[in-house]
Amino acid sequence: SASCNLHRSLVFFDLETTGLGPRCDIVQLSAVSGDHTFNVYMVPRRPILRGASVVTGFTVRRRQLWLHSQALPTITHWEALISFVAFLRMLNRPFLAGHNIRRFDCPVLLKVLDEFHLREDFQQATSGFVDTLLLARELFRHSSIRSYRQEHLVRACLGTSYQAHNALEDVKALQRLFRAWAPRSEQVVRHTFTLSQV
Repeated sequence: SASCNLHRSLVFFDLETTGLGPRCDIVQLSAVSGDHTFNVYMVPRRPILRGASVVTGFTVRRRQLWLHSQALPTITHWEALISFVAFLRMLNRPFLAGHNIRRFDCPVLLKVLDEFHLREDFQQATSGFVDTLLLARELFRHSSIRSYRQEHLVRACLGTSYQAHNALEDVKALQRLFRAWAPRSEQVVRHTFTLSQV
């Protein structure tokens, strides 16, 4: 059943992108599941918006991706997606969990999967998605928490801060957060959806 599957295998994932609009491109794709981590960088195929650059620290100079003043190793979008699908296959059709993914990360990811005709491969490697933003709204609707931004929830629930807006740090923090929440399966199931519902 979905609920048994949910706790067996959850992959927390996050994207950093060139902006927040529907036409943005992916710069970083990260995921974590238990001790398994996945993290790749790509040179985006459209300019990184100044606002996004200020938030994430990513810039592109001469076809090279930089984070603050450090040059990063990059792979192509195609290689990134193929590797991500392989990572998910290894984890036995997990659910992918992320914060605000229904409205943002999933549509962006879906667009790139379609571009490379990988939607079907991706769908076969996953069981669905869980949006932890929607879950948090349910879990904390009677609490004093007023912001459901991940940074705020980490501070409120775990009492720590972390290097936000780096996808790998974001997913590690989200995994810790989810463990601390220890939601019941039926609560999680209410916030699952499939790629075809994006």
